[in-house]
Amino acid sequence: MSLPKVTIVGAGQVGATAAFLMALKGVADVMLIDVVEGIPQGKALDMMHSRSVEHFASRVSGTNDYADTAGSDVVVITAGLPRKPGMTREDLLAANGGIVRSVVEQVCAASPEAVLIVVTNPLDVMVDLAWHVSGMPAERVIGMGGVLDSARFAYFIAEATGAPIDEIDAVVIGAHGDTMVPLPRFSTVRGVPLTETLSEPEVAEVVRRTVFGGAEVVSLLKSGSAFYAPAASIVSMVTAIVGDSGAVLPSCVRLNGEYGLSGLYLNVPTELGAAGMRSVRVLDLTAEELEALHASAAGVAEAVASLGLES
Repeated sequence: MSLPKVTIVGAGQVGATAAFLMALKGVADVMLIDVVEGIPQGKALDMMHSRSVEHFASRVSGTNDYADTAGSDVVVITAGLPRKPGMTREDLLAANGGIVRSVVEQVCAASPEAVLIVVTNPLDVMVDLAWHVSGMPAERVIGMGGVLDSARFAYFIAEATGAPIDEIDAVVIGAHGDTMVPLPRFSTVRGVPLTETLSEPEVAEVVRRTVFGGAEVVSLLKSGSAFYAPAASIVSMVTAIVGDSGAVLPSCVRLNGEYGLSGLYLNVPTELGAAGMRSVRVLDLTAEELEALHASAAGVAEAVASLGLES
């Protein structure tokens, strides 16, 4: 039985880690592609050397030629410049925009039926750009941001409550950046809303750490940015798509009236399947939560407009 084929564009920390996790879990055969000769080939070979130790059947290959990516079921785009200390996601806009344009043109030519998962920052804007360049249905062009933000929220909730991580459900929506909207009312510990588990100041602190979780990692590393949690988040989305599972994961998808928003990409709870986005789950937000989401959306819309993209 053949495994699905997943191409990961960018053999840096995020892309290579995602490839290895997919191999270990038997999710797919992975084609790792990068512009730097030798890097994807070397990392792929190193991973394959571990097969007899980890006993996985998946194959990981490396290439610099987009022809080798043909026939991919999913293409994950991690290529781009990482954030550096003091750099906002918006600072990356112009530089990474050019990279994403080039990558999307080439992967779509090779795999016109693939689902695209964009990881490059600033995430929400890069997904919108990828959709415009690809010419694909919006359902097949999505972004990984909400899964990561929600994973960070869950971790900080676990640290604050002492509860096991598998007894926590956390939800973050909105832009993947400082205007993200963690939702304590919809996040639970053993089924009990966080707002009923922690005091208001404790909830506020957990939310604060979530919003600045990525920046905290960047600050500690001094060079580079997070890659373990982003890679794990990618794999969860790919698993849902290639398995056509219908799992509901916070994903960056193009809204069409949901939450009173249209014509832009934003992270919301999304049912994922083989064709990408199946449907958006609309939560019953309070006026305050909805206002925060719309404020987050406004920042994304402004950044998209700066690229000259039409909704």
